[in-house]
Amino acid sequence: MADRRKRRAHWQLLRDIQERYTFESMVARSEAMRRIFDLIERIADSPTAVLITGESGTGKELVARAIHFRGARSKGPFVPVNCAAIPAQLLESELFGYETGAFTGATRPRAGLVVEATGGTLFLDEIGELPLELQPKLLRVLQENEVRPLGSDKNRRVDVRMVAATNADIAEKVRSGRFRSDLFYRLNVVPIELTPLRERKEDIPILAERLLQRSLKQNPRLGVRRLSADAVEVLLAHSWPGNVRELENAIERAVTLCQGEVITGADLRFLVTVGDTPLNDAFDKLPSLRELERRYIEHVLAHAGGSKVKAAAILGVDPSTLYRRERGS
Repeated sequence: MADRRKRRAHWQLLRDIQERYTFESMVARSEAMRRIFDLIERIADSPTAVLITGESGTGKELVARAIHFRGARSKGPFVPVNCAAIPAQLLESELFGYETGAFTGATRPRAGLVVEATGGTLFLDEIGELPLELQPKLLRVLQENEVRPLGSDKNRRVDVRMVAATNADIAEKVRSGRFRSDLFYRLNVVPIELTPLRERKEDIPILAERLLQRSLKQNPRLGVRRLSADAVEVLLAHSWPGNVRELENAIERAVTLCQGEVITGADLRFLVTVGDTPLNDAFDKLPSLRELERRYIEHVLAHAGGSKVKAAAILGVDPSTLYRRERGS
């Protein structure tokens, strides 16, 4: 009985994950994104390697998960690895595993993340940061479907689909000798380039609405119900250097701090920066950095009705910082 409950819970979790990574969670109206959705559908069942490129915050991991969970490997593991987040001296053992005694502290063997991904997908984020000395071992996984753990004289067979992602110019790294050309060609069998949000503004309103509904679902006690027309205008005017991730954070911040049922343009004033408007339109003369900071704090305080606690929350600082500035300390 307990085993049946565990199996039911497992399959329910799997269905929930698959539902989360359908295209309904990757809403878009732009032709660029619709082409990507179509490409994901066509390659989902294939074992072919995929290289996803795009600026930070464009949703590269979301695309990788959609490829996995919509394909034949959806019942297998999805193993994400951030190549930039793991120290270079540890990355080899994390990826490829090791035998007992392979190095100091290796008291028992470890399979490694490549083996853990067998039957599923290995997602290598920030692949451009993979150390040059580890690239031949990854190439062997792609070419021979096998891996050799540290301290072992035997290879181990694996069945892994490789999906990599980067916000770096990999072609430039190849030209400069910082990334192997043969590994690049093996990874770049199916390239997917994600367009930055500023170049597909028609997606912003529908994305904002979906993110708003998700925030409300996570916290149903909030009183916010919708975005006003002028709020959408503020969203459309912003340049979104942080792409969809920045939009997600902006909506969450507005939902949390909004005091009414409707998020208005005033609730999104923190997005209106000098970078979004000509500098001469924002100031009569070029200010010093200190003056620019002072004026912005005054603006936020006015928006917060003089409340230093609310202003500090908008600015992302401790309220004591504003009290110290008021005292001139």
